[in-house]
Amino acid sequence: MSPSSRLSPRPRLSLTWRVIALSSLLVLGLVLAFSWIGHANLTRQFEESRDESASRQAGEIRLAMERSAEGVRQLASLVAATQGLGAALTRRTGEELLESLGPQWPTLQLESGVDEILLFDNAGRLAAEWGTPQAENGRPVQQWVRRVIETETPLTALRCSSDCRQYAAVPVLMEGSSAGVVILSRALADVMRQAHQIAEGNVALLVAGNLRDSQIPPERQLPRWQGQLVALTGQEKSLPVLQRAAQVTTLGEITASPSRFRLSGRDMELSAVRMEDDGDRRSTGYVLFTNDITDQIQAIRQDTRTLAMIGLGGWVAAELLLLAILLSPMARLRRISGILPNLAKGEFSQARAAVPPPNPRLADEIDILEGATLRLADQLETLEGEVRSRGEQLAQRVDELAHERDFIGSLLDTARVFIVTQDPDGRITLVNDYALSVMGVSEKLLLKRLFDDVFGGPRQSLASSDGRGQEERNLTTADGKRHTIAWYHASLPGNPGEPDGRISVGLDITERKAAEARLTWLAERDPLTGLYNRRFLKEALDGAITQGHAGALLLLDLDQFKDVNELSGHQAGDQLLRKVAAVLGEELGHRGTLARLGGDEFALLLVGAGETLATRIAQQVNQILATVMLDVGDRRHRAGASIGIALFPIHGDNAIDLMASADMAMYKAKASSSHRWHLLSTLAAARGELQERVYWEERIHHALEEDGFELMVQPIVRLEDRDIRHYEVLLRMRDEAGQLISPGAFIPVAERSGQILQIDRWVIRHALRALARINASDVSLAINLSGQSLHDDGLTQYLASELCSSGAAPRHLILEVTETAAVTDFSTARGVLQSLRELGCRTALDDFGVGFSSFHYLGQLPVDYIKIDGSFIRNLPSDTDSRVIVKAIADIANGFGKQAIAEFVERQELIPILRQYGITYGQGFHLGKPQPIEDALIMHGLNQ
Repeated sequence: MSPSSRLSPRPRLSLTWRVIALSSLLVLGLVLAFSWIGHANLTRQFEESRDESASRQAGEIRLAMERSAEGVRQLASLVAATQGLGAALTRRTGEELLESLGPQWPTLQLESGVDEILLFDNAGRLAAEWGTPQAENGRPVQQWVRRVIETETPLTALRCSSDCRQYAAVPVLMEGSSAGVVILSRALADVMRQAHQIAEGNVALLVAGNLRDSQIPPERQLPRWQGQLVALTGQEKSLPVLQRAAQVTTLGEITASPSRFRLSGRDMELSAVRMEDDGDRRSTGYVLFTNDITDQIQAIRQDTRTLAMIGLGGWVAAELLLLAILLSPMARLRRISGILPNLAKGEFSQARAAVPPPNPRLADEIDILEGATLRLADQLETLEGEVRSRGEQLAQRVDELAHERDFIGSLLDTARVFIVTQDPDGRITLVNDYALSVMGVSEKLLLKRLFDDVFGGPRQSLASSDGRGQEERNLTTADGKRHTIAWYHASLPGNPGEPDGRISVGLDITERKAAEARLTWLAERDPLTGLYNRRFLKEALDGAITQGHAGALLLLDLDQFKDVNELSGHQAGDQLLRKVAAVLGEELGHRGTLARLGGDEFALLLVGAGETLATRIAQQVNQILATVMLDVGDRRHRAGASIGIALFPIHGDNAIDLMASADMAMYKAKASSSHRWHLLSTLAAARGELQERVYWEERIHHALEEDGFELMVQPIVRLEDRDIRHYEVLLRMRDEAGQLISPGAFIPVAERSGQILQIDRWVIRHALRALARINASDVSLAINLSGQSLHDDGLTQYLASELCSSGAAPRHLILEVTETAAVTDFSTARGVLQSLRELGCRTALDDFGVGFSSFHYLGQLPVDYIKIDGSFIRNLPSDTDSRVIVKAIADIANGFGKQAIAEFVERQELIPILRQYGITYGQGFHLGKPQPIEDALIMHGLNQ
């Protein structure tokens, strides 16, 4: 079957004929309903009229019976009033009785229809009688007589046997007393005549009951009713009706309501009126009415047929009119139905040509449908073009997806990372070739196994709110090697309605972990001596104080160490430092934490030591150092130290205060001529520290108010061509004598008092003023920001205001923060550095390496320069560990698109190594010493 034939099958019954059929069913149903309702109404009205007629006839019969009974009574009263009747009854003389009533009897019999007269005396004896008695022996005549004599009132009664007679008993009065009783009886001839007059058909008198010796012919006897027809009109017509009625109904039913039935093709109706008797109930009389109602029934049927014919005629006319109305619209619909399959075939032009132009004035639904067909043709044609275009795009996309699939397949096979997919239950569903090769197992051994069972539990995990996660796991391969794998997990969407799976990408970071462990060691250790460094000592001291321990801190400063460097060189100084560290570590390393703070300073942390033990160990240190000697050529250098002792928590409840107290005690030891060590007393330490802090806080306040600070700059040289385009701004304080004071003397106090924020702003303001004078050149100034400035909410606004007021170019300003300050509060530092970069400034990370921040954080910090700490640069030619660290830092910086700056470049032999490592800039005494900022301006020919 073709598509067109499936789309447009030939209809078995058109819509026109369906409408006509359905409307015909509806109209015919209404015609039938109306016809039935009309017939039912006519029948109901006819029955109501017949019932009303039967009730009227019954009323008239009863009224006639009452009139007839009253007439009989009146006749009896006339007879009783006959002159001489009372005396004759009293004397009981037959001749007198005959003389009194004999002349009246013929008249009563012929004119009044009296059938019988009975005379009784006052004793109830029959005195005389005239006429024919009723054929019944059970008449209660004596009862009537006694009742009339007793009550002296007349009575009437109806008795039916072989016929029905009305009786009237009247007392005969003589001189106010009863002389006897007169009883008259008369048949119902008059009543039957009146009944025949009021009846529409024939009338019959039926006597039902216990009848004996009946003289009625058998055809007029009705055994089923136990009766006989005493009188009957129209016997030929009415007798068959009564015989039929006796078979189909009862006297009680026709007495209650007329009975209707068919007889010989005619519709007959029979009703009965029961006559009241004297209560003996041996037999009862009924007046029967038979009516031929065929004409009325036929009239009802004819009216019903007429109503049905009118309805059918209306139906035919309505259907013809409906057909005439539908012919034209249905023809148009057939045309449209023939056009629509052409749209499915794509024959849009033929479809548009077959639809006539719309009529906008007399538009109907079909006009709207034709217009919609035209629009549908246009839209389908447009859609077909779009589908064709989309199909081409889809085919192209399928090709691209095929290429991507091939690429992903090759990526899974060649990527040197672990790629594992899991179902929602955590069972492995796919493992790439690299993971299998590293693990040394086949894929069958891993599939359907739990991820945690294969790769072990996580060592550390970091989950995010979107279902992603990072973690590290240890993996032991089939050959027994132990690997550390960094896993990155993400949700893998499954089928709709099913839970998501997971894809895990693992990176073998075994070598990096080893390097980090080495870097961790180096971060906690002094690279020259191998002792702990200042950072580790500070953490240990903070930990001891936080845990509530007491103890002592010994601060050692080698005496005349500067002479060793100046006379024998820095290498000799380094060698002496190593010997001192080795001897102290061997003798005292087990007693506490031994650290080198930098330069020629050492420290020993003794947890749990009191004043006595601390002083004894200080003396032991001097004895140990007295044995340390270094021969360089013809020179012999001896080691000695000034030792400051501070107890905690007596001399300080934090690391900074305690080290300041120990430093103060160390300087007192240097100034002392009797001892090489000094224990800071509690009172002296408190008073001295207070005086020292107050003194420096006042000096700082005065310098801020009176511009008592001086700005120095040290060049940052491009190693490739020794070009100077950067200067680092250094701060000095000028005393009353005009001498410059190093920031080490007042910066710790400023940090403790909070004045460091004002100093940072002072430096920014004066540096920008100087920078504004060299805007025309390509020279930049680098300013060091303290760690507290990172928490200064108004720093960014202040810097923006100063940039605007000074006119300095933001791109020539570099703002430096130390690595330690940055990683201490990473999120705050990143936000501040980003806001500074948004102002147009550049940023740098100072002293990188000593704080040992993760390279992950380095990649996320928005800085332009990385300044490698000088402790790694100074001994770079001879220290392999320093070379590894510096090269790693340089590679990471270059990888993140940042430029590296080496500090403490004090020898020419360092420069080729730094250039080999890809370090762009250098800073140190060999390249340029600090100088006043004005001198640097003059050097560039840009002085004010």
